[in-house]
Amino acid sequence: MRAEASEGVLSLGSVVGIEARRKGLVGVEQWAELRREHFVRGVSIKELARRTGLSRNTIRAALRATDPPRYRRESVASKLDPFKAEIHRLLGEDASMSGQRIRELIAPLGFDGGKTIVDDYLRDIRPLFAMPRSYQRTVYRPGEICQFDLWQPRAEVAVGHGQTRRAWVVVACLGYSRAGAGALVFSTQTADLLFGIRRCLWSLGALPETLVWDRQSGLHASGGRPTLEFAAFCGALRVVLDFCEPRDPQAKGVVERLQDFLEKSFEPGRRFANELDFQLQLDAWFDTRANPRVHKTLRCRPIDRLVEERSVMAPLPATPPDVDRRWVLRVPPDPYLRFDTCDYSLDPRLVGRRVEARVTDREVLAIALDTGELACRHARSFARHRTITALEHARAVRAQRDERRGLEPAVEVRPLDRYDALIA
Repeated sequence: MRAEASEGVLSLGSVVGIEARRKGLVGVEQWAELRREHFVRGVSIKELARRTGLSRNTIRAALRATDPPRYRRESVASKLDPFKAEIHRLLGEDASMSGQRIRELIAPLGFDGGKTIVDDYLRDIRPLFAMPRSYQRTVYRPGEICQFDLWQPRAEVAVGHGQTRRAWVVVACLGYSRAGAGALVFSTQTADLLFGIRRCLWSLGALPETLVWDRQSGLHASGGRPTLEFAAFCGALRVVLDFCEPRDPQAKGVVERLQDFLEKSFEPGRRFANELDFQLQLDAWFDTRANPRVHKTLRCRPIDRLVEERSVMAPLPATPPDVDRRWVLRVPPDPYLRFDTCDYSLDPRLVGRRVEARVTDREVLAIALDTGELACRHARSFARHRTITALEHARAVRAQRDERRGLEPAVEVRPLDRYDALIA
C-alpha cells in the first residue's frame, strides 16, 4: 500500500490496488507495469505470470484493456428516491420550506430515512426553485458613508451600589478607512441612541456624507422614514441618513464585521469597575487594537486611511447637536423629580413653581422657568431605585421646618398644682 505523504490520504491507484489484491485482480499501477514490461521490453505473458503470481488469463485481460482499471461500486438506491417528486412539488409551492417540515410531510407517505439525506438533497435542488441572492463587492469613496449598528454585550455592566444593568454599544465604522468607534448606552431610546451617534462621530473627528442604519426602533419611524428627533439631528449636522431594507444586515456588512471583531476581541476576559471604566477600556481598544491593526481586506491600517479620509470629510460643528432629554414640571411639595426609577432632590424653596428638567449623559439638571434659578444639579445615576438628595436641599428643608415652628402660637403651660386645687 502506498500513501500520499503530502496529504496523508490514499491515492486513487492505491485504492484500486487494494481492491484488486483483495479480489485477485490487476490494480492501476500493476496494469501500467505489465503493459510497459510486455509491450516495451517484450517480456512474455508466461514470464509476467511467474513474476506476479497472477494467472495468464488475468494478465491477458489486462493487456487487452485500453484503459486502466477503476474502482467501481455498485450503486444502491436511496431511501429518498420514491419521494423526490413530492419534494419537488413542495418546493414548487414554497421554495423556503425547511428540511424538517419536508420530513414531516413525507413521513406519512412512508419515508423513514434520516435528516442528513434530506438536507443534502435539498442543498442541491433548492437553487432550482429559488434563486439564491448574490452580493457585489462595494468600493467606498473617502468620507462617503459611516455605518452604524447596536451591539449588546453578553454580561451586564456594573453601575455601582452593587447593581448591574443591561447595556448596549453604538458602533460606528467608516466605509473607506474602516476606522471605528463605540459609545456605551443603557437603553435603546432615541435620546441615548443619538448620544451614541454623536459620541462616535466626535471620536472619528469628522462628518461623513451619509449615516447608514438598519431600521432600529427609536430612529426609524415607518416606511423608511426617520423619527423627528433623528431627522432634526441629521439636519443639524447636514448629513444624509439612509435606512437599510428590512432583514438585510448584509447591506451594512462593514460595521457587522467590526462588531464581530468587537465581540471576539474586546469583551472576553475583561472586567469593568463601572460604566466609566467600560467606556475608557472601549476607547482604548479602538485606539490600540482595532484601528491600528492591519485590516485583512484593505491590507493596510485603518488609522492611516483615516488621516486621508478626514481631509475630505466635513469638519465637526463648533457646537454639537443637543440630544438631551427635556421636560417641564411643577415642583411638588415633596421636592423630587423622578427619572429612570431614581429620585433627584429639587430646591424646596421652589415648591409650586415650574422648572425645566434636563438630563444629559452624565448630569440631571433643573432650571426655574420664571427666574432662571438652578433647581438642582446631580450626577446621573445608572443604578436603579435610588434617592439622591443634595446637602443644600436637605438643609433648606430643615430650615423651613424650623421656621414654621417659630411661627406657631405660644401655648401656656400651667403648673399641675392648679389642677389639683380645682379638683379639691
